[in-house]
Amino acid sequence: MPATRASAAVLGWPRTVKRAVVVATDVLLSLAATWLAFTLRLDTLHWPEQDQWAVYTVAPLLSVPVFVRFGLYRAIFRYTGVATLVATAKATALYALMLLAALAVMQNAGLSVVPRSLGILQPLIFLLLVLSSRTLARAWLDAQARRGLRAPRRLMVYGAGQAGAEAAAALLNGRMPYRLLGFIDDDAAKIGRSIHGVRVFAPRELPTLVARLRVQDILLAIPSAARERRNQILKGLQPLPVHVRTLPSLADLASGRVSVQDIHELDIEDLLGREPVPPRPELLSRNLAGRTVLVTGAGGSIGGELCRQILREKPARLVLLDHSEFALYSIHEELQSLAARQGASVEFVPVLGSVVHYARLAALFQRWQPTTVYHAAAYKHVPLVEDNAAEGVMNNVLGTLNLARAAMAGGAEHFVLISTDKAVRPTNVMGASKRVAELILQALAAAPVAAFDTPRDAPSVELRNTTRFSMVRFGNVLGSSGSVVPLFRKQLAAGGPLTVTHAEVTRYFMTIAEAAQLVLQAGAMARGGDVFVLDMGQPVKIMDLARRMVDLSGLRVRDAEHPDGDIAVTVTGLRPGEKLYEELLIGDNPETTEHPRILRAQEECLSWVALQEPLQALADAARHGEAGQLRQWLQHLVPGYSPEPQRHTSPPAWQR
Repeated sequence: MPATRASAAVLGWPRTVKRAVVVATDVLLSLAATWLAFTLRLDTLHWPEQDQWAVYTVAPLLSVPVFVRFGLYRAIFRYTGVATLVATAKATALYALMLLAALAVMQNAGLSVVPRSLGILQPLIFLLLVLSSRTLARAWLDAQARRGLRAPRRLMVYGAGQAGAEAAAALLNGRMPYRLLGFIDDDAAKIGRSIHGVRVFAPRELPTLVARLRVQDILLAIPSAARERRNQILKGLQPLPVHVRTLPSLADLASGRVSVQDIHELDIEDLLGREPVPPRPELLSRNLAGRTVLVTGAGGSIGGELCRQILREKPARLVLLDHSEFALYSIHEELQSLAARQGASVEFVPVLGSVVHYARLAALFQRWQPTTVYHAAAYKHVPLVEDNAAEGVMNNVLGTLNLARAAMAGGAEHFVLISTDKAVRPTNVMGASKRVAELILQALAAAPVAAFDTPRDAPSVELRNTTRFSMVRFGNVLGSSGSVVPLFRKQLAAGGPLTVTHAEVTRYFMTIAEAAQLVLQAGAMARGGDVFVLDMGQPVKIMDLARRMVDLSGLRVRDAEHPDGDIAVTVTGLRPGEKLYEELLIGDNPETTEHPRILRAQEECLSWVALQEPLQALADAARHGEAGQLRQWLQHLVPGYSPEPQRHTSPPAWQR
């Protein structure tokens, strides 16, 4: 913390010098307390007589050793708290008993001019002087420190409950760059009262208070509030020129007290989330408890969250597959720490490898024999896959085929593919490749015996299908790699502009935690060949999201109507393959399931026999990097896929 020269000089003293100064101060205070005690007791200005000098000698000789014993000279004034004050009071109480005993001895020795009541009066005065000296020293150091800081931000706390009160206590300690102006609370019993000397106001007064008190920040201290209520509050705060911050959720606060360090930007869930549906424990544990579970793409956003939630269900073994060494190392270390904290006895097997290598997958299944597979490994960034179509198809299509074949050969019981809303009537390679991956699993699920003659460099085999294949389709997950919310935050921190590809572009959003939880429950309900669709709620217009993030940062959007605004929102144009609107269903009339946010789609698919020839041609085009042929085979396989005209080179073989 910055400090002025005066405080810096004091803080720079050696520890022994600081302690000597404090001890000397306490000696002087002890003498002053003795003089005041005599003066008050005798009701006249006091000048010690010869016998009374003994008290002036005994008082510091008793008080200083007691204070040393209680560790009061090890305390740091800048961080003096209630515990130090209590220790000072206890030390003074012991000192008072010792002083009373000393005065009794003096009286027995014939020093009658020393009244025994001095043994009570002098320690009380001494305690008051000592506490005052500590408080003044701390206030001076804080004042010196504040002079070196920029002007504190003017803040109000929304929520006058326990979390708000604890946050206020931290704010009021004088060492934080905030000035607390008041509380806002809905509880009529609290309105008009004070917490830590700061008044509680009603929500309806907030617009007037923001203008009158020049409020800059609003801290949401309502960790137990329902998501709907938080959204209502945020909607009311959005028009105000304030920066909205928040404390963590109630679960995050359960392990410790609130501190100012807990204050952070609004959670992604606060911007777009909805109230989650409690999971059904029997669905979560059905395919996980005591099993060997494989997660591909384990180091990614979705794969990592799947691993965390699977760990809670106590599998016997969790096999982590990822082609990124750093991502695999990170998730492995994190899961080991989580398991230690949860007391879970789970074997973790980190496997470095790619799903495009069938031999690697076959060896994995042969050695570890996973019974449940969650396939989250995929290339998903639309523009990148559009520009690297061959690699996208190799990973998303052939990787899924390889993994499905290895799962069947290895006797896996359940296989769940993580799919995407971009697979529905796709306009890009990424979405089309994920739809082909879905078609592969749908076809295998319907085939009692499947002949594998792809890729051509592998021996042709027939496998009896005992694996229950399913797929779960959903939209964007908040906070994942490439998500728009972290991008907007980064652009806000840089002073803008926020970039939106089209003024009308809309997307579905769901939190990573909720998506992973629903994936686990959907997989447990699979009958074979199921395409599950998650209820994503209402789609969000990205332009509205960008403006909302600017407003809740205490800034104003700069546009034609407000040329003096702070942050511009610019339209950059749709990227290659990007759609204005995403869909979740190809067919109509989805079935409901036993979970209110999981639907079972009714969609047509190809048989495994009909799928093999175009799939082989698609694989050949990908291996040889023939982007034009690749896109046309995707168009043949995926009805509704419309690649850009300039991507066409020559018609595929089946059209010639």
